[in-house]
Amino acid sequence: MRMTQMFGKTLRQAPAEAETPSHRYMLRAGLMHQIAAGVYAYMPLAWRSLRKISDIVRYEMDAAGAQEVLMPALQPRELWEQTGRADAYGPVLFQLKDRRDRDMVLAPTHEECITNMVRANVSSYRDLPLNLYQVQSKFRDEPRPRAGLLRGREFIMKDAYSFDADPEGLDISYQKMVQAYRNIFTRCGLPTMAVEADSGAIGGKDSHEFILPAEAGEDTILHCKECGYAANVERASFYLPVLPNERELPIEQVATPGKKTITDVAAFLSVPESKTLKAVFYAAEGKLFFVVIRGDLDVNEIKLSNTLKASGLHMATDEEVKEAGLVPGYASPIGIKGVTVIADQSVTNGSNFVVGANREGYHLRNANFPRDFQADVVTDIAIAKEGYACPKCRTPLSATRGIEVGHVFKLGTFYSERLGAMFLDESGQQKPIIMGCYGIGVSRLLAAAIEQNHDDKGIIFPAPIAPYQVHLVGLNLERDDVRAAADSLYDSLTKQGFEVLYDDRREETAGVKFNDADLLGLPVRLVVSPRNLQQNAVEVKGRTEERGRLVGMGETADVVKGMVS
Repeated sequence: MRMTQMFGKTLRQAPAEAETPSHRYMLRAGLMHQIAAGVYAYMPLAWRSLRKISDIVRYEMDAAGAQEVLMPALQPRELWEQTGRADAYGPVLFQLKDRRDRDMVLAPTHEECITNMVRANVSSYRDLPLNLYQVQSKFRDEPRPRAGLLRGREFIMKDAYSFDADPEGLDISYQKMVQAYRNIFTRCGLPTMAVEADSGAIGGKDSHEFILPAEAGEDTILHCKECGYAANVERASFYLPVLPNERELPIEQVATPGKKTITDVAAFLSVPESKTLKAVFYAAEGKLFFVVIRGDLDVNEIKLSNTLKASGLHMATDEEVKEAGLVPGYASPIGIKGVTVIADQSVTNGSNFVVGANREGYHLRNANFPRDFQADVVTDIAIAKEGYACPKCRTPLSATRGIEVGHVFKLGTFYSERLGAMFLDESGQQKPIIMGCYGIGVSRLLAAAIEQNHDDKGIIFPAPIAPYQVHLVGLNLERDDVRAAADSLYDSLTKQGFEVLYDDRREETAGVKFNDADLLGLPVRLVVSPRNLQQNAVEVKGRTEERGRLVGMGETADVVKGMVS
């Protein structure tokens, strides 16, 4: 492709609203054009990369035995009401009415649609196992679209769905997809981490994310360098050291005037924060929840939400707490009635805790579970943090920022039961199909690759997904001999199968051309100039190399092949 013919222009400066490196560089390099907030058009360079990513995805999915389909983005809301997700997705779900006043949605994901298709076409265990996938545009009405393709309102995604007759079959399908994902990211030239994850609005049991380490990532990953344990902070667990065993002492009320926070109370009473119990209040669906956790720990709201299975969970206001007859800052679960109590498992690890006295300005010493208070649920609702002990080997956990580029779920029978996707087993009994779900953000993967691979000059494309392999720069093209040599090299490399972007602009200076080459970030830069022609040579430079080197004209193709293969 000649740059004089290519649609799109580079920019010296990124628009002010561009927040992250990928957002800035994709706009500056002319890879995409913003149509509306969170909605982008893909320009030719970006589309070439996206096609390469999609081709790699399709190859590995096909190799794993999946079959490609294409499902509609526009779906009847009724289908989503059958699974309860029409309301669960909330305002993120794009909703509209057609001309006959029927409620429709623009799908952010396709579990309902694919289950509907399989219900109509699978009736026997002989029809299973099955894996279907698509590469499709998705829609989510993000409240704050940001960072270009990292969090947009329209995006390209590969989603796949497996259908099995039993849990053992699902295990096999799941592991096939995990391996396919590893192959996909390796072939794209992008190192990822597979980590335990929360299933979110899609639901499901086992779940893993594939995370691309990058500073701009919205996800925090906790991982162990010793045993390899890794999990999203939303899901991560940790080893909680056992506190010294003490004889349970009688409860004692003490005055703590003006001391409402754990830090203040612990300092005032000269006890470690691990010897206190923290009271945190949440509300959802018109109900108040009293959460109790050891004072040196914090509540993981994702774990809590999964425990409660309540929509619209939020921190309760002081007014909501007072309406329940509790005292903000001095509350404890001792003696309360009519409020659901959720306790973190840390309350069972220790004794003689300091808790609120349910009285302004007072706390209680020597509170013990279950002697002095009960809980409706005791479970892990604590958030893991860097430095906490690994749950498997007790090595301190490390934290890494990253971008989620793939997610796999074991869905079980949630969708098949609600949508009636059943099959007859070998004994003639009707059973729900067991499902799995597997997604890769294709457009997000392109942006994530740039987040991981750039410098202060521009993009550094991994060779397998670069829009072109070679950036050929011709200098002083007003000279007939230079132009002829550059044209000849372009034609020769193209005929040999190389993908070449040829900067054949005559009016631009060498500085502008070199800056654009660095900005676009193709793997190899070739320079044809009057000086190089005197030696019948071409300057060859890899994008990450500080300096180029001269190579004979006749050797150029072999050198380039070694750099991009």
